[in-house]
Amino acid sequence: MKLTEYAHGGGCGCKISPKLLKEILADLQPIADSSLLVGFEQSDDAAVYQINADIALVATTDFFTPIVDDPFAFGQIAATNAFSDVYAMGATPLFALSVVGMPIDQLSTETISSVLQGGRSVCEVLSVPIAGGHSIDSPEPIYGLVVIGKVAPDKIKKNTDAQSEDSIILGKPLGIGVLSAALNKKKLSDAGYKEMISLTTQINTTGARLGEMSDVHAMTDVTGFGLLGHLKEIVLGSNVGAEIKLSSIPFSKTAQLLALDGVVTGASSRNWSSCEEYVQCFDEMNAFELDLLTDPQTSGGLLVTCSASAEEAVLEMFHEDGFGCACRIGCTDSDLNKIKITP
Repeated sequence: MKLTEYAHGGGCGCKISPKLLKEILADLQPIADSSLLVGFEQSDDAAVYQINADIALVATTDFFTPIVDDPFAFGQIAATNAFSDVYAMGATPLFALSVVGMPIDQLSTETISSVLQGGRSVCEVLSVPIAGGHSIDSPEPIYGLVVIGKVAPDKIKKNTDAQSEDSIILGKPLGIGVLSAALNKKKLSDAGYKEMISLTTQINTTGARLGEMSDVHAMTDVTGFGLLGHLKEIVLGSNVGAEIKLSSIPFSKTAQLLALDGVVTGASSRNWSSCEEYVQCFDEMNAFELDLLTDPQTSGGLLVTCSASAEEAVLEMFHEDGFGCACRIGCTDSDLNKIKITP
């Protein structure tokens, strides 16, 4: 069996839907602690705990089932995705812990080791040590990291601090979920597979640089809830509205063609049901375009709001770091808690 055949879903597409997650957490009350600057109630990318006037710790955990059959690539993608949550807070990572669940009677030790080596390769690039972790015997392969980082308390980039008339910038093209679905259906070309690996292993290190900019107001990364789902969190948390231009949004060309041909993920419809009441589409919009806007991204791009005067500098940072598709996709406005999609 191939690695993906052991799992019912793959990558961030196997996340619990936003609507169901909200129901699950509804009765879970936060425990008050004045040092906890960001907790789960904000639906942000990571927790932030203040240690002193100059340092706050950033903590996140992210893991999932295989999105590809190559064990080394699976490890790379999972690790890259986990680090993204720290960078999305404007922080820098300090160390990581491995989270491992494997069907040990089904997978060889060489395969399992290769998954871990893939994750280690990402940590090595970032000079971040893996300090330990935890492993279990699991019927489905699961791998990811706990990542601990640091940030100055006044540099934290939350998903709740967008301001009206901010520019909205997206760092990576959309369509990773569609590419993954095509891979499972044996409809993905070699070029499409290379594109998928390239996108999912590109580390969002730009987030740490953006954390130094006071004109960058809000930041998150686009993962399992799709662009509309994560933009909804910014809009609701910041009490603003947003207008995005469909023609400005970067899409994987391969994913566009596949989606037009009906290759989409089941998570797209779940994501749409969780945000449709906040979204206003234009009349001529095609169903496959909506599928791409709600497509679950594994190790997706950073979603940034910044003052219009800082837009050029933010884009320059992205482009310097190799994110050539980063671009402005819209702006925030005063139409509270609404996302308008225009042609």
